Amino acid sequence: MPPFDIPEGDPFGPHNLPYGVFSLPGPAERTVGVRLGDHVLDAGAAARALGSPHAALLARPTLNPLLAAGRATWSEVRRTLTEAVTDPAHRATLEPLLHPLSSVTLHLPFDVADYVDFYASENHARNVGRIFRPDAPDSLTPNWKHLPIGYHGRSGTVIVSGTDVVRPSGQRKGPADPAPVFGPSVRLDIEAEVGFVVGVPSAMGKPVAAAAFRDHVFGLCLLNDWSARDVQAWEYVPLGPFLGKSFATSVSAWITPLEALEEARVAPPGRTHPLLPYLDDTSAEPAGYDLRISIAINGHVVSEPPFASMYWTAAQQLAHMTVNGASLRTGDLYGSGTVSGPAPEQRGSLLELTWNGRDALELPDGKRTFLEDGDEVTLSAWAPGPGGLRVGLGEVSGRIVAG
Repeated sequence: MPPFDIPEGDPFGPHNLPYGVFSLPGPAERTVGVRLGDHVLDAGAAARALGSPHAALLARPTLNPLLAAGRATWSEVRRTLTEAVTDPAHRATLEPLLHPLSSVTLHLPFDVADYVDFYASENHARNVGRIFRPDAPDSLTPNWKHLPIGYHGRSGTVIVSGTDVVRPSGQRKGPADPAPVFGPSVRLDIEAEVGFVVGVPSAMGKPVAAAAFRDHVFGLCLLNDWSARDVQAWEYVPLGPFLGKSFATSVSAWITPLEALEEARVAPPGRTHPLLPYLDDTSAEPAGYDLRISIAINGHVVSEPPFASMYWTAAQQLAHMTVNGASLRTGDLYGSGTVSGPAPEQRGSLLELTWNGRDALELPDGKRTFLEDGDEVTLSAWAPGPGGLRVGLGEVSGRIVAG
């Protein structure tokens, strides 16, 4: 299909234009692209051809220079790209710069600085509490409604969609085992999340207010924070996740700018506890996002978690992770935590979907409690867009291979 013949209602039409980094076959260098339908536009070459003053930002092997340029530049670049792909007068110029997705290699779109993962879904947190603390009077920990719980992860093992995930090894010990053993994880899991990408940095010692969220955060992407539940269960007391989480975190090859998601902004769930001033969003503009996520294992959809149900917003998470004076860096990535809705078919991890292995999932190729070698997990999502259109998020997939 010619690159400009985009089907009506395509979720990757001109209303979307997510950013990525790609290379052509052969010795071609990596460069910034934007997705249009089932093609990718060489954004740097297009900017040069049209005389854009932002050509140098886009003709780079990573999104980081664009991320660091700030909100005004993000808006201007997006406006000029949208005009370029919608104005028939530019078609002859741009058509040679549009490449079928099937003909390019997609890369990790930005250099990841720091990585933080949160725990922002009340439904997920309550399910985990019921599984591991069934006799507790409250399935939530006492701090959960007062702050967004999180931990610092490993930025060096963030990988782009399509990269195989090697089954991790580590220590594990079941409740009845006399001693720990070492070996491959036998309870390998997924966590369906949304990742937020920081553009503009901040100074150390100066917290970033929740109201400044869109001045610092460029966009978002789907994220799968793979988890070795058996390794994690033995190691995480008292300091939290370590080897059970640090072996791989998969992100989409496409970063959707926040400006593409204006129609998807929604208010978060009602607050049940008073919040400290730096987290109080009572009078704030809507900071939640209506993202409809699907989880598929080997092509079979097993869950559809709704991101709109997340209790803590990305703006509150940004405020909390800087309130102690920690600085932001261009390329910082923070994950929402597992997205789970209130219904059983909306749970965002196998831990919940199988209730810690008690209830196996029935898949066309057999039962699953946790992931087996060869299993491929794919997260996809869409959000409401302008005029009833859908905004597609780039999918994130990964296949489990033996260690």
